[in-house]
Amino acid sequence: MLIKQNNEQAGVLIVLKEYFWIFIAYPTIPYMLQFTHTQLDKLSVHHVGNQTNDEGLYLSKALTDVNDDRLEELLLRFFLSSFTTPEFYSFTFSNEDFRLNPLYHFAEEIFDQGSSFHLQSVNLAKHLYELSTHPQIKSGDLFVVYFSNVTYGEEAHDAIGIFKSESRQAFLKLDQHSDDFVLRHEDGINIDKLDKGCLIINTEKDSGYRVCVVDKSNRSAEAQYWKDTFLQLKACRDEYHLTKEFLGITKNFVTQQLSEEFEVSKADQIDLLNRSVAYFKTHDTFDKQEFEEEVFQDNGLIKSAAAAGV
Repeated sequence: MLIKQNNEQAGVLIVLKEYFWIFIAYPTIPYMLQFTHTQLDKLSVHHVGNQTNDEGLYLSKALTDVNDDRLEELLLRFFLSSFTTPEFYSFTFSNEDFRLNPLYHFAEEIFDQGSSFHLQSVNLAKHLYELSTHPQIKSGDLFVVYFSNVTYGEEAHDAIGIFKSESRQAFLKLDQHSDDFVLRHEDGINIDKLDKGCLIINTEKDSGYRVCVVDKSNRSAEAQYWKDTFLQLKACRDEYHLTKEFLGITKNFVTQQLSEEFEVSKADQIDLLNRSVAYFKTHDTFDKQEFEEEVFQDNGLIKSAAAAGV
């Protein structure tokens, strides 16, 4: 019987929420981004400071040369390795007209006129600098990149990458001179720790392109400016977000509302959440009635879940 006497300790619920968070963050959908054949075609680098902190904007005059195969390999790793669980967005604006979004305009110019790449990278840096007014926003190096052969779904597309490195780390370098060794230290960028980034895929232009985002900041005001203020994005209504949204509703019902209507143990809550995740792992299409029968099983629970919007 699913419904049991609730005699579990309150602390278990915290474990339950953390346990489920792993699944809610990564709902099972087809992997949609691949970089096996991706090439780095163009690169421009600028430095963007914080206006409020009296930091400047330093713009490069030309493209940055990347003529070394090993360097390109390391840059591709730095720029792209963080996009492991793609969550897709599109450009928007305050009035919902994405065509008024400056980032959409810059991207459109680059995709339509490749020769304007460096000029538009300068415009991107200037725009970011104008928005970098919150005192907690860190200065950093801005990399604007043009990629080719980014696989989205089953097709290869060009893409624009915008990446910001805000932290430097110390590292040791050991040089050998004849029979002696010279040890020195330098500050540099950790290629396995991208602070902020986005990929603009050259597809679905008429709906604001497809955009992926990386932001390693915490959920402070400083963190929000990258996605919400600078990029101005909204979630796409694709399989990922629909699955994530539905699992979120299910999670809220099971962890918050269910215990108010029924005496249910934490073990049973975990079992319900496991079954909800298992459904999406084992079914290619979603059928609401089928989901209710396999996950909730009990008519009382099904009616309660339906009333809660599940």
